[in-house]
Amino acid sequence: MTDFELRQPYADLPTASVPWDEELGPQPDAGAVVWELGAGEWYDDGFETIGECFDWFFEHVDTAKVRAIVIGEWGESYAEDSGPIVSRLAEEAARLPELRHLFLGDISSDQAEISWIQQSDVTPLLEAYPGLEVLEVRGGSGLRLRPVRHESLRMLRIESGGLPGEVVRAVGDSDLPALEHLELWLGVSHYGGDATVDDCAAILSGERLPRLRYLGLQDSEIADELAAAVAGAPVVARLETLSLAMGTLGDEGAEALLSGQPLTHLGMLDLQHHFLSKATAARVRAALPGVEVNLSDALQERYGSAYVAVSE
Repeated sequence: MTDFELRQPYADLPTASVPWDEELGPQPDAGAVVWELGAGEWYDDGFETIGECFDWFFEHVDTAKVRAIVIGEWGESYAEDSGPIVSRLAEEAARLPELRHLFLGDISSDQAEISWIQQSDVTPLLEAYPGLEVLEVRGGSGLRLRPVRHESLRMLRIESGGLPGEVVRAVGDSDLPALEHLELWLGVSHYGGDATVDDCAAILSGERLPRLRYLGLQDSEIADELAAAVAGAPVVARLETLSLAMGTLGDEGAEALLSGQPLTHLGMLDLQHHFLSKATAARVRAALPGVEVNLSDALQERYGSAYVAVSE
């Protein structure tokens, strides 16, 4: 398992693969498991297309009870985008009235590198499922999002080796009054990660995110610039966890955090995978005695140039 594969169990539920293997016993109650759908050479179920997988799912599962779905590989996901999956889920929304958790792209690096995964416009998922509470997406290539208002979404995670700036802006321009956890892997420009600090401005203002408690602007090659912006960002005052992990954060960014607004109210400051000197890392810890500061995976002493944890 790589550090960006799906964490198990998902949604605090065991996983049931589609189709259900009858040798495992009776098919579980539809609402008591996470239903995992996928098609392609990595799956032993014989489904060649994700459409066939969906057909079995809607025919054999009481989808009115389903609360959580994980979508894995959809055939050649490095060549075919997720558009048909998004469309199918949006069209079948009436048959999934209890859906609360959705992960689109549970694809390991053995199947396709994260930057190869071809996504699409995921806005229809939020529009079709007003009760959705958790949306997680892996892959930034072709990913699009339009500003929306969603009353129920509590967690939005986008894992990417390169996240388009327009997606970051759309998140900031969305009204998400229930959102508590926002995690964006910004990635690198070589793989489409062209988001700038200005693209993050609406998120950092927090105006449309009144309940936000976890903010992760992670896996970024502009981590020092983000740290300088975060140091004076209004949203920080209400956070419990701030994460600039997995990126290229160095002494310059850490100095900005130390000289900015107080961070002593945080429960966690996650700077894992960083390029701070030992002296600066010690200063950060000393400045935040009541805060859990994650400074693991210190790389300054081992590598001369900074790099993000996940790109390709």
